[in-house]
Amino acid sequence: MMARSSLTVVLAAGEGTRMRSSLPKVLHPVAGQPLLAHVLDAAPQGDGASLAVVIGPDHKAVADEVARIRPDATTFIQAERLGTAHAVLAARDALARGADDLLVAFGDTPLISAETFARMRAPLAKGAALTVLGFRAADPTGYGRLLIEGDHLVAIREHADASAEERKVTLCNAGVMAFDGRKALAILERIGNANSKGEYYLVDAVAIIRDMGLEAVVIETSEDEVRGINTKAQLAEAEAVMQARLRKAALEAGVTLIAPETVHLAADTRFGKDVTIEPFVVIGPGVSIADGAVIHSFSHIVQTSIGRKASVGPYARLRPGTSLGDGARIGNFVETKAAILEAGVKVNHLSYIGDAHVGANSNIGAGTITCNYDGFLKHKTLIGEGAFVGTNSSLVAPVRIGKGAYIGSGSVITKDVPDDAMAVERSPQNNREGGAARYREMKLRAKAKKER
Repeated sequence: MMARSSLTVVLAAGEGTRMRSSLPKVLHPVAGQPLLAHVLDAAPQGDGASLAVVIGPDHKAVADEVARIRPDATTFIQAERLGTAHAVLAARDALARGADDLLVAFGDTPLISAETFARMRAPLAKGAALTVLGFRAADPTGYGRLLIEGDHLVAIREHADASAEERKVTLCNAGVMAFDGRKALAILERIGNANSKGEYYLVDAVAIIRDMGLEAVVIETSEDEVRGINTKAQLAEAEAVMQARLRKAALEAGVTLIAPETVHLAADTRFGKDVTIEPFVVIGPGVSIADGAVIHSFSHIVQTSIGRKASVGPYARLRPGTSLGDGARIGNFVETKAAILEAGVKVNHLSYIGDAHVGANSNIGAGTITCNYDGFLKHKTLIGEGAFVGTNSSLVAPVRIGKGAYIGSGSVITKDVPDDAMAVERSPQNNREGGAARYREMKLRAKAKKER
């Protein structure tokens, strides 16, 4: 077996006209990450690997996403859409370097794995010029069929061109290929456009390789792994497959999912040990949950760090920039945003804590609001360690509540409160004896007069 160290990966990030969306197809999300991001993460990287991504013109957003995830990648423009082989040849400069292997993949197959990419290279090390990825389709209608004699791939027959006998074949072309990199450019340059659309198709490489006396082979994977996305329905199907994978991985890692089918995870969700997730929880991108934390039902969490043995929900919403310390408690109908809540903080019900830093072991009473936005700018609320904020309080930022301070219920706090001070800001209570009875009599007379 020949040692093969260098690799070029060409990823075609094509456009999608059937998504009915202004967003480029490969930027539509699955499990909180763009389709393209999943493929870029799976693509080989490191020593000896170079990545070329082919995009359409005027797709700066796609180029920016490539640069964010894989800054080692080079982006090439396919000015005209003239078929899959034409797309790969748009990265001619990358192909001309003559790496040992060339992998060709697509940006709309988010379920493909790094392991499959690695498996595709193995036949090349044994002398094959081309490896084609295939799958057994439950319904092969519309797919190109992989026609095999012995261990060799002899043709890829498009459905429209297949005979009745060939249409019985269920082994289908996934479109992903691996070439002997030192022969790849010569093979691709021989692909012509003698077809009804005048386009250049990668599938024609099989016939060219056979004419050159070289070998083409097939490796198989599951149909799920090579799902391409062209419609919103297919996007939803891929999401379902990805969620099943993520839930399975979480369960195998020791996370308790009480009703797994009701929990939505992101591809980058990180769990500690002995985490419990109750039913109907949505976890978006950028969430880490430490050992022993419990997420109660109907909570929604995005870009948040949750400490050990913290408790969240039910019906809590943790927005980007939230950090919960060990043992912190976020209760029902509590919303946080850009808020650091240190260890032992309690915000048990019906509160909004935004643009705030809450010191350890503070207690935030029900109905408390940090008034962080003045209509133009956001401002910070700082609450010291061990402070107690009474129910139905409004903290008008910028404001600082000192360590151990006590805020009386119903207060509107607009000035800093020193450490260990008590702040009460409310109008004096005025009790009018018999006032309620007089008020009712007045209203009843007015109502009777109106009804005459």
